[in-house]
Amino acid sequence: MNALIIEDEIPAARRLTRLLQDVDDTIEVTGIVDSISQAVDQLRRKTDLDVIFSDIHLSDGLSFEVFRQVEPPCPIIFTTAYDEYAIQAFKLNSIDYLLKPIVADELEQALLKFRKGRSSRGALSVPLPGIEQLIRTLNQPQSLFRQRFLVSHKDSFLPILASEVAYFYSENKITRLVRPDGKWFPLPETLEELAEQLDPTHFFRANRQFILNMNSIQAIHKHFNGKLKLVLTPDPTDEVMVSRERAEEFKAWLNQ
Repeated sequence: MNALIIEDEIPAARRLTRLLQDVDDTIEVTGIVDSISQAVDQLRRKTDLDVIFSDIHLSDGLSFEVFRQVEPPCPIIFTTAYDEYAIQAFKLNSIDYLLKPIVADELEQALLKFRKGRSSRGALSVPLPGIEQLIRTLNQPQSLFRQRFLVSHKDSFLPILASEVAYFYSENKITRLVRPDGKWFPLPETLEELAEQLDPTHFFRANRQFILNMNSIQAIHKHFNGKLKLVLTPDPTDEVMVSRERAEEFKAWLNQ
C-alpha cells in the first residue's frame, strides 16, 4: 500500500513514517512533501497512491488548497493539533483525522477503518471527503454559545449559568431548566432552539425530551437493542434512554 505524507514539520513526518512501518510493514511511504506547491506537483504525477496523510497547516498555507487544485486519487487522513471547533467540523463532514502527537493505536484504528471502506476489488466503496464543505464549515465564524439563562422565580428573576444546569427537559410542550438540586424553571425556548445555543462539548441531545449536561450523568447501562439507559442527578421521573442510532455518537461525545 502506497502512502504520501504532506507535512512541513520534519520530526512529525519522520515519526509518522516510523509509526506506519511499525503498524503495517506493507505500507510504503512513497513521498514526503512540505508545501502546497510540492503536494500539487506530487499528486499530478502520482496515480498509484492508496492513502494520503496530510497536515492542515503547511509552510505556504492550508493543505485544503492542494485538494482544490488537484482531485485526490485516494482517501485523505488529516493530521492536526487539537482544536475543538476543527474537530467538530471533521466529524460533521465525516472526514478522517488524527490528533497530534499521533499514537500507534489511533493510527492502527484509522488504517483499519480505511481498509473496511474498500471493496474486495480495491475500489473505494465510499466517496472522497467533502473538502469544500469542510472548508466552508471551518471558515464560518465560531458560535458564541449561550452562557446564562434569566428565569422567572416567584416575583423576581434569577440568572443561572449554563454550567449550573443539570439538564433541559421537555414535557407537555413545556421546556424545563433543571438544576442539580432538583429545582426547575420554565423556559420559552424549545429543545430544538436550545440545542443550537448550547456548547456541544458540554451538552448532548439524548432524545426528544432531554438535553444533558455531561456533569449530570452518573451511570450508563447497556439496554436491549443497543440502547443505553442513563442515570442522572437529579433523578428525573421518566427513564432517559439513548437510542441505538445515537449510542455511538453519545459515547464518542463522552470520550473526548
